[in-house]
Amino acid sequence: MELLCPAGNLASLKTALNAGADAVYLGLKDDTNARSFAGLNFTPKKLQQAAEYTKKCGKKIFLTINTFPKPGEESRWYQAIDLAADTGVDALIMADLSLLDYAHSKYPHLPLHLSVQASATNLGALKLYKEEFNIERAVLPRVLSMKQVRDLAKVTPVDLEVFAFGSLCIMAEGRCHLSSYVTGQSPNTGGSCSPAKHVRWQEVGSDRLTLLNDVLIDKSGLDEQMGYPVVCKGRYTTTENNTPSHILESPTSLNTLSLLPELAKANVVSLKIEGRQRSPAYVEQVTKVWRAAIDSYMSAPEKYQTQREWDLALAKVSEGQTTTLGAYERNWQ
Repeated sequence: MELLCPAGNLASLKTALNAGADAVYLGLKDDTNARSFAGLNFTPKKLQQAAEYTKKCGKKIFLTINTFPKPGEESRWYQAIDLAADTGVDALIMADLSLLDYAHSKYPHLPLHLSVQASATNLGALKLYKEEFNIERAVLPRVLSMKQVRDLAKVTPVDLEVFAFGSLCIMAEGRCHLSSYVTGQSPNTGGSCSPAKHVRWQEVGSDRLTLLNDVLIDKSGLDEQMGYPVVCKGRYTTTENNTPSHILESPTSLNTLSLLPELAKANVVSLKIEGRQRSPAYVEQVTKVWRAAIDSYMSAPEKYQTQREWDLALAKVSEGQTTTLGAYERNWQ
């Protein structure tokens, strides 16, 4: 199985490859990708350097162009595809139908991976994208149970990639407009669900207030662990419950180390680590743990067991220092 790791900048890319990643994924320094944060991502020159370094290491590099262009602004996305083809990346990760059509028509030799943003969860969807755009791989949304992954893997016409570790969201893949009600910007079009310019923390007595565009979305103690402020992970009251709680999504991280054997038996080809917005230290720690786990499984599948030190190491870099199996452990059908 491929270990696919995030690269928010050149330092993270080098760290991931040196720590054992088989491939890295990254984005350009604009709104063509869903991690359009200040200080992140790659200029065309940096992308060329990243591609050259990755190829020198004998690894693969994938470029995410996974947001949806607004009408009349498609040229930036087309230019990103052109740049990727000229740079020689190993694949594009995309969701928008028009962009897939452009890439497939103009660069038929360039491998296409269907982004999680396309929200393809069934055979009919995968067959459509394969027939129309000849995608080679699909990133499955984080709403499927393990049984659903296994069932889909038996009939899929393309390779499958799943998220193995990292922050969770409300999982309305490709359809999340929650933050636009607060910031006016949707992550599916603007590339950032909580732009840094709207984020503010304020200490009031023994409380820390988390505000997004001056809207209060959470309140905690000064010593409490906090995740990055996004609308879906705020604490709210309802008409039935006056005690603030995480109504939509808890600030936790996905950790599927215990499911590695099942994912391997289902012929999942790639395990994806979330976190292009995280530091090189995060990338290094997570990559090392997952490299050790995959190697341990491959060397003796029948003897594989998760190690306590692996879980402890991942918990330290997890959101809220808490991990979960997410939808994998829920019996959704």
